[in-house]
Amino acid sequence: MEFSDGEREDFRELLEEIGKVSMPFGRFGPGEFPPRGIPIMDLPIEYLQWFSERGFPNGRLGELMQTAWEIKSVGMDSVFDPLRGAQGGRRSVRKRKNRRGDSERF
Repeated sequence: MEFSDGEREDFRELLEEIGKVSMPFGRFGPGEFPPRGIPIMDLPIEYLQWFSERGFPNGRLGELMQTAWEIKSVGMDSVFDPLRGAQGGRRSVRKRKNRRGDSERF
């Protein structure tokens, strides 16, 4: 299948948008991962799968999440690697443990 230059550019812009937009609410939103939440491209596939079964949010956010899920569900997550490299790497979805310094121990 051949793609036109315009189609390639549109896809590149779509990937860049997915890489820039962060989850604005919920488990991976700014409340849990300040200051902006987890970028959509770094959301776990299981989380995106949950939305695919129950419905993605309305509007552009839902469209971007659905596209990210479709890309990840066919094993093409590596398409986001250049964007991750430009942003300093994959954003971890693991919670960091609070560690106290020796002076703060009781």
